[in-house]
Amino acid sequence: MKKPAYSMFSNFAWSLKMLLRYSRTAFFLTVLFIPVHIGLQFLEIYLPSLVVAEVTGAQTLEHALLSAGAVMLLILLSSVILQALGYVRDSSLGVYRCQMTDLITRKQLSLFYQTYEQKAVRDLNSRANVATQMWNGVQPLTDMIYSGFGLIENLFGYLLFGSVISFASPWLVPLLTIAPIVNLLAVRAFNKWEYAHRSRMADLDQKLWYMERLPDDFSVAKDIRLYSMSSWLRECYQDLSGQRAKWDGAVAKRRFLSRIADLTVILLRDGGAYALLIRMFYGGRIGIDEFVLYFAAISSFASWVDGILSCWNRANTMSLRLCDFREFADYPDDDGNGAAKAADHLNAAPEIIFRHVSFRYDGAENDTIHDLSLQIRSGEKLALVGPNGAGKTTLVKLLCGLYRPTSGDILINGVPLSDFKREEYYKLVSPVFQEVRTSFFSLAETVSGKSTADTDLKKAERCMRRAGLGAKLDSLPDGIHTKLNKKVHADGTELSGGEAQKLMLARALYKDAPLLILDEPTAALDPIAESRIYTEFNAMASHKTALFISHRLASTSFCDRILLLENGRIAEEGTHRELIAANGRYKELFEIQSCWYQEDAQGGGDR
Repeated sequence: MKKPAYSMFSNFAWSLKMLLRYSRTAFFLTVLFIPVHIGLQFLEIYLPSLVVAEVTGAQTLEHALLSAGAVMLLILLSSVILQALGYVRDSSLGVYRCQMTDLITRKQLSLFYQTYEQKAVRDLNSRANVATQMWNGVQPLTDMIYSGFGLIENLFGYLLFGSVISFASPWLVPLLTIAPIVNLLAVRAFNKWEYAHRSRMADLDQKLWYMERLPDDFSVAKDIRLYSMSSWLRECYQDLSGQRAKWDGAVAKRRFLSRIADLTVILLRDGGAYALLIRMFYGGRIGIDEFVLYFAAISSFASWVDGILSCWNRANTMSLRLCDFREFADYPDDDGNGAAKAADHLNAAPEIIFRHVSFRYDGAENDTIHDLSLQIRSGEKLALVGPNGAGKTTLVKLLCGLYRPTSGDILINGVPLSDFKREEYYKLVSPVFQEVRTSFFSLAETVSGKSTADTDLKKAERCMRRAGLGAKLDSLPDGIHTKLNKKVHADGTELSGGEAQKLMLARALYKDAPLLILDEPTAALDPIAESRIYTEFNAMASHKTALFISHRLASTSFCDRILLLENGRIAEEGTHRELIAANGRYKELFEIQSCWYQEDAQGGGDR
């Protein structure tokens, strides 16, 4: 079993540091909560003893009422203060939890793409998210605070109430202290077992989460119905639910066994203590008022001991959850050395050189890109074609800075890509990927990637019209302020696949970076819209270096140069005319496609 990355004490100290950083109010209120609560507990056990002493001590009625009334008033004030402290503290801890959730969100949004793509990292992210969520009243981030401070409070209560009952008999303290160790060991064994199986549980929960949300995914609704997939999907869900229920049964069984040990210990511990106290009373060693005080103190002392063990066990459990949180939050990131600045390369089309670049995915046996050397000249319009699995998308992700080469270098104007901080390098690239996904922001915000207040609305509209969305904008009452996603916004709009692709093109135009990358930008467009994109491509790529990726070979003839990629290597390169004349693989693929599109293999796009 893998050892936890951090100890419970380390996690509690880290939680205190984070609490002081994000919510000092919660920290000081939690500290103040401890003496008030302990004082209230003592007053509650002292009051019955005081009343008995007043009655049996032949005190006047006025004296008894005054004494008891004063203690009752203190109890009332303490209770009110405790309630107020609890409400404000819990509210402040809610702010703390939101800040810590933001910490994980920032990591998710900024972690190096190649790292975040790995399953082990995404599984760790899923487990880290558990620490920010509440399940069955348990919220690990705040419960670590409650448990840690609760442990401190119970230790102080143990010392105070232990001092009280030690006056009755020094044997009571060890009797009430040692017995619960059995419970501690049982709960600790359960926690270790649950922690050892957490990866399996997280994997199963992730599959269930996906299956539960699949019916709500409108993008797959047509396929589910037309291909009669509903029965199969229900079977998959039922199978996963059965596995989860079986797992829950195993957890409940082990928790029940640990609880049986706990109840047995309580019976032996409290029964022995009460028997000793009764014997002392009948032996004349203590009076009736002392008997009442010690009897109440034993009950409270037992609760402090239970509290210590409960908070210790709970803190251990929360600590294990927090280990995943901290591991993900502290996960090592891959960034450049920061020597190069994007501002030095924004005003001119860059030259790009791949120098003996190879790339292999984690766990793969072979390279996807093999010792590739390539020069893309400043201002060149380069087309990249090839069959599925040739490595086109991988090459694009390398060029975008989403992947780092396994070996070799990528140079931008002679500067190694590794010299740029990632955020700096991203300023140089405007990509349009084949996979399109929009959110629930407005059209203008989606194009700019910023809030409306920070968006150049005129520029955003100009880019959308240039990308072919003019008619769509004119048909919408709110124009570029129209919100996407009808599920979130009652007056929102839903874009077709082609419209969404045009919106992504508009986003690339708005960014106006010197390197333009179009990965199958016309895959969802109709022929007229596709033709318009081809016609305007040179204008869009003016004063830029551009890479155009397409499966449709006829669509690449307007580029300065075409590369045919196969098995991660450049198989052929040249203009459309040169590659046709070479009578090689490019011509073979072109003729296969042209017989369906009824295009002349020799006529399109001679340069």
